[in-house]
Amino acid sequence: MKKTVTVFSSPYVQVLIMDKFTVRIMGYACKMAEITDAGISLVEDLFKRREPMPSMDAIYFLQPLKENVIMLLSDMSGRCPLYRKAYIFFSSPIPKDLVTYIKNDSSVIPRIGALREMNLEFFTIDMQGFVTDHDTALIDLYASEHSSKKFNDTITTMATRIATTFASLKEYPTVRYRAPKSADPSATTKFDMVPKWLATAVWEIVSKYKSTIPEFPQKETCELLVVDRPIDQIAPVIHEWTYDAMCHDLLEMDGSKYIYEVSKAGEDPEKKEAVLEDHDPLWIELRHIHIADASERLYEKMNNFVTKNKAAQLQSRDGGEISTTDLQKIVQALPQYSEQVEKLTLHIEIAGKINRFIREYALRDLGQVEQDLVFGDAGAKEVISLLRSKQNMSPENKLRLLIIYAIVYPEKFEGDKGDKLMQLAKLPSDDMKVINSLRYLVGSDAKKARAGGFSLKFDAQKKKNAARTERQDGEETWALSRFFPLIEELIEKLSKGELPLNEYPSLSGASTTAQGTTESASAPKPAQNPQPMSRRSRRTPQWAKSKNSDDSQSSDSSALRHASGDFKRLGNRIFVFMVGGATRSELRTAHKLTMKLRREIVLGSSSIDDPPEFISKLKSLT
Repeated sequence: MKKTVTVFSSPYVQVLIMDKFTVRIMGYACKMAEITDAGISLVEDLFKRREPMPSMDAIYFLQPLKENVIMLLSDMSGRCPLYRKAYIFFSSPIPKDLVTYIKNDSSVIPRIGALREMNLEFFTIDMQGFVTDHDTALIDLYASEHSSKKFNDTITTMATRIATTFASLKEYPTVRYRAPKSADPSATTKFDMVPKWLATAVWEIVSKYKSTIPEFPQKETCELLVVDRPIDQIAPVIHEWTYDAMCHDLLEMDGSKYIYEVSKAGEDPEKKEAVLEDHDPLWIELRHIHIADASERLYEKMNNFVTKNKAAQLQSRDGGEISTTDLQKIVQALPQYSEQVEKLTLHIEIAGKINRFIREYALRDLGQVEQDLVFGDAGAKEVISLLRSKQNMSPENKLRLLIIYAIVYPEKFEGDKGDKLMQLAKLPSDDMKVINSLRYLVGSDAKKARAGGFSLKFDAQKKKNAARTERQDGEETWALSRFFPLIEELIEKLSKGELPLNEYPSLSGASTTAQGTTESASAPKPAQNPQPMSRRSRRTPQWAKSKNSDDSQSSDSSALRHASGDFKRLGNRIFVFMVGGATRSELRTAHKLTMKLRREIVLGSSSIDDPPEFISKLKSLT
């Protein structure tokens, strides 16, 4: 899945006109420089007053909404249109009544150079992730008080935007979904039907594409699995230790933008903005690896730079090991290399800040208890001990710990037990509402819950009250990185043809296996490619190592960069759509499994949520 933009090519085209929605789509898909390189010298807002340019052609990239069509006709109708020709591209299928509305203006018809449906209403996060821009989907679809119209509109719009992804990629998916927990419709809540309704809506739209879109496949070419946030409530709150996740969890970021200050001798600090995205090779290399490994690699890269530059060596302290602060000073002392090391300096600063937060927030101890809870190796004793010994732990981190505790040990929050835990953690009683909100994510009926009580029934296996089972796939991991999101198991089973059809039914009547052929759900397991091993040096912090430590994801980014761009050679794509917000760990899983399974995995979601965002949404469910 690639970020691409196609612009009509004409020597006269210099104006691109968009609405607010399509401006955002374009912003995710490409940079302004790429637009100007395609022959566009002016980008205009459809609803702002614009200067007439009757000698030039214009491209309109718009949502097919009536208000947009009215503005378009206002531009191009009458005796003095704003532009010579209009090349119109809609972001999704245009309703027939709007086509008729355009045709009824006879003065506009000769001035239309093209009228096409682009089917481009998704927002790319990276090469293997996209969102439909439904940040409030969790609230709109799962809140105790909700509008039926809002509920239905969210499902419909989300389905349309998911379908445009397949239209753009010319992919016709086999569609599967998480089945409702009860086979009895009268006992099934509206919330529990979300994956089925969304999957059905997507299937109906893409099925129509066979007859409406030229060169659209007539047989299934990929797989789509529709799941929702209730399948894994732990992933959005547990501390994830990879570089990307820690950046978004611990730093103040606006999407992929990171704001930082640069100090120069004799000058006031200057604020700078960095975008952490695919265009940054260092970001690609570091984003999915453990923070300890990222810090080590950055140290080695800067050490290599210092070794090769005598001026830099003079800045070191007695030839000893150089701190992050020293490294930043070295870069500032060598302005002639500023362009070469700008990204390196940025990531050194980021990694240094993250490591300071890890120490200040006592995240190592917290992370250990979180992971032990998930794998059934800790319980009340460890939770209470941590809360008592770490009095300075932030309220947010205490709440995240208690959310995980409630998911693994729901009985510990029955009656007034939850309130007592809140008092021990010195959290306000209102935070208990966050934990009570979890019941909406497991399909329980809020009206049946006891007043002031807490009751959760989880489908996860409960060996030693564990929410996860240790992976027995031969992969060696960093300490504090035992946790994996549940979609990892689902994707692997889907790829092998082992995902149970009773739990994840198919709207197509069949499921496709790793090689894309139609087989039963009990298809034989294909051989797995062994994972490359990465080295560790003495710089690796001892707290980050397990007894048999190696990072199975460390080579993913490098391998992805050098892999063939044609992932179809690796097997048919697997798309997973997470309703209610996906996590950074789940996005990482898509990249990891692409290399492991030799199939391109694409993660879609209504939004990508960081832990504070998810907790904020939980508060809004009740």
